[in-house]
Amino acid sequence: MSAVIPFDLPRSLLFVPGSEERRFSRAVESDADALIFDLEDAVPGERKAMARETVARRLAVDSPKSVMVRINGPGTEWGGTDIAMLAEARVDAVVLPKATPASLARMPLHGAPVIALVETAAGLLAAPELAADRRVVALMLGAADLGAELGLEPRADGLEIAYARSLLVVASAAAGIGPPIDVVHLDTRNQESLRAEGELARSLGFGAKPCIHPAQAPIVNEVFGVSAEQAATAREVVDAFEEAEAAGAGVAMLRGRMVDLPVVARARRHLARHEQQQ
Repeated sequence: MSAVIPFDLPRSLLFVPGSEERRFSRAVESDADALIFDLEDAVPGERKAMARETVARRLAVDSPKSVMVRINGPGTEWGGTDIAMLAEARVDAVVLPKATPASLARMPLHGAPVIALVETAAGLLAAPELAADRRVVALMLGAADLGAELGLEPRADGLEIAYARSLLVVASAAAGIGPPIDVVHLDTRNQESLRAEGELARSLGFGAKPCIHPAQAPIVNEVFGVSAEQAATAREVVDAFEEAEAAGAGVAMLRGRMVDLPVVARARRHLARHEQQQ
């Protein structure tokens, strides 16, 4: 089972190209809970070194948000230098692209927590092993690369990645880490489909979703957050159960519905998330 590393999973994580310094301030001012400075897919090879230097300068500045970095794969010509740069930086997590047990083994044992980005067939099959590694605090699903490798055709209902989503949820729960992070929504203009995709992912057990545009963050926060009304209902559930437990009962009844331990566990998770987002 994965080691317990203090890590509060944000609701929304905004990808910011590491080579686009002009976007940094706007990203910090956005509604996203966390930022992911991207040194990998968003940066062409000839700009990798410049992007790394730009991100290193930014990491030296205090940020009101959680800050993460997606590095280039450890097996690439840029990965080792990315890892060396982060060894001296303040970063809340490192996003490991195309994660496999082999690439994860090249990450520092005592470095920043790792978010393993599962976006290959090999990584998907190894999801339980990745989740159980002591360095890993969360799994993230990458649908574009995985879909290309598997020959998947995107569907409006997301059925083509249903297996991958469920596997990451099960692997995360079995390893005792937090819920996984869903795929990016590529259509930045369609907020209705973003909401629908997020609601589906949350219903399947996901706890967060990355964004590729600041305008996506408010919807993602709403979908993966806990409203004041939901928190009040969760508090009622917990109070009813604790009152019944004090009276020697193993279950409680609340407005005609049975409240047992699994229901209470879900309510307590909602309360914890609501407190975190305050």
